Amino acid sequence: MNIDGINTGYVLDHIKAGKGFELYNLLGLDKVDCTVAIIQRASSAKYGAKDIIKIDADIPIDYDLIGYISPDITVNIVKDRELVKKFKPAPPAELRNVIECSNPRCITSVERGIPQRFKLVDKDSRSYRCIYCDTLYRQK
Repeated sequence: MNIDGINTGYVLDHIKAGKGFELYNLLGLDKVDCTVAIIQRASSAKYGAKDIIKIDADIPIDYDLIGYISPDITVNIVKDRELVKKFKPAPPAELRNVIECSNPRCITSVERGIPQRFKLVDKDSRSYRCIYCDTLYRQK
């Protein structure tokens, strides 16, 4: 399989295998007007298998969402076919309207229009708590 390199944009590498499409949806990449390639379950010496997303445009990217999906994701920023920056985003301190509270008595389950808000409580286990009812959410 041949996937061309990108001129200017992003390569999201080391995405946990099977999480690439979830990240694609969270970032709203279905709504952008540029070339986006999703490579699923590519072989990786370090992880066994990984997903990769290539975005051939300099568009706004939410690094918090990337940091939430997986601690191993590497963001590569490319300009004029040259790598200009490479980093791993940290998990965000707060998530808003990304995950939903599982507590049926939480106000977000009862009242419509209230934003789903979670605070990071443990960076290592990537655990979040609902700010309204304190229900714990651990990413799978």
